Amino acid sequence: MAKNSTKLDKNSSSLFKPPKSMVPLAERMRPNGFDGFIGQNHLVGTEGTIRKMIQSGNIRSMILWGPPGTGKTTLARLITTKLDAEFFQVNAISSGVKELREIIESAENSMRIGKRTILFIDEIHRFNKAQQAALLKSVEDGTLILIGATTENPSFEVISPLLSRCQVYVLDPLTDSELEAILNRSLVEDEFVKNVEFTPDAKEELIRLCGSDARVMLNALEVAIALSGGKIPIKIDRAKIREAYQVHHYKYDQSGEEHYNTISAFIKSVRGSDPDAAVYYLARMLEAGEDPKFIARRLIILASEDIGNAEPYALTLATACFTAVTYIGMPEARIILAQATTYLASCPKSNASYAAIGKALADVHERPYVPIPVHLRNAPTKLMKDIGYGKDYKYSHNFEDHFVEQNYLPDELKDKIYYEPTDIGRETNLKKYLQKIWKKRQERDK
Repeated sequence: MAKNSTKLDKNSSSLFKPPKSMVPLAERMRPNGFDGFIGQNHLVGTEGTIRKMIQSGNIRSMILWGPPGTGKTTLARLITTKLDAEFFQVNAISSGVKELREIIESAENSMRIGKRTILFIDEIHRFNKAQQAALLKSVEDGTLILIGATTENPSFEVISPLLSRCQVYVLDPLTDSELEAILNRSLVEDEFVKNVEFTPDAKEELIRLCGSDARVMLNALEVAIALSGGKIPIKIDRAKIREAYQVHHYKYDQSGEEHYNTISAFIKSVRGSDPDAAVYYLARMLEAGEDPKFIARRLIILASEDIGNAEPYALTLATACFTAVTYIGMPEARIILAQATTYLASCPKSNASYAAIGKALADVHERPYVPIPVHLRNAPTKLMKDIGYGKDYKYSHNFEDHFVEQNYLPDELKDKIYYEPTDIGRETNLKKYLQKIWKKRQERDK
């Protein structure tokens, strides 16, 4: 057997079992059947997808994707108990291709006698490409039923060939009512926490601070019990819960999906002119340790893309914000970021200039060799002047109001209008001016 893998035999009593009091509460409370599984009804409820699959006996390889503490490992174990199958669990960090090949060989031998093999890989996103590739053939031909669990988006972390051979099931964050049900079950069923009495706000605090992670919640409860001195009944108040947690549990990874989810919510809140939501997501990112310069850079892009000429000063402010954040650093940089964020969120919005460059680029790609009009070409040499470069060009400042109508676009595109200013903010003045001086805009808007 692979040295870094664990083979579980449901009928074996030879595996070492520590005293129950030494087993963490979260482990002790793992349900023995689907009826005791709380949450994820779309997967394990009476009409749940995975439950129906097991009842039919038609189990296939899968990736369980969801936040920590939502039941991925428990679900994998329950699947195994319902099937007459060998079960291997490997450590994604310490296992290598050699260990996987040994498991595959064992699975092939089991298949010869009609027995299936389940391989559970927790944190499968930590498997490198070579390790994942080693599983492809065995998963495809059914030698192995792979159950991978991950907190990261499998689209980013699992190689496409392996992902295409697995069904992805998404586990939802546990709701407060589901967390309370898990907590209440432990208070009734577990002999070591039966004597706990909560003050009215302590249970709510225990649930609120766990970040929808049942494991974190139950671990914190055990810590709170230990901090309470052991007197029966064990009384736990809100202060004891906060002492047990020490720090909030933020689901945030600077290279993972939650990082992208949060910055996306932040940008969309600023774009949507909601300074309250924007500053909230700013606070979440800063509290989780996000690089403040990363946030400032995104604000610069947003100032041009989403505010543009409706308030040109937004770009100046965003650029000044980045400079100030670079000079100052945290924690004071939070003040500068908050000022820039709330101002940009409160500005009138226009993406007209952003849309203009998109339309112009599309024409450049479609017509890459359209010649520039001769009268606009540079004529630094006598030869160029002799062949007409720059001829008949009209110098705008020589005319009334410093404007004269002439064609600046290539002939094939001469009637194109890329920039369409809005009637919002300062861009209104730009729109009025352009409509006043350009006949093609006047004709178009009739």
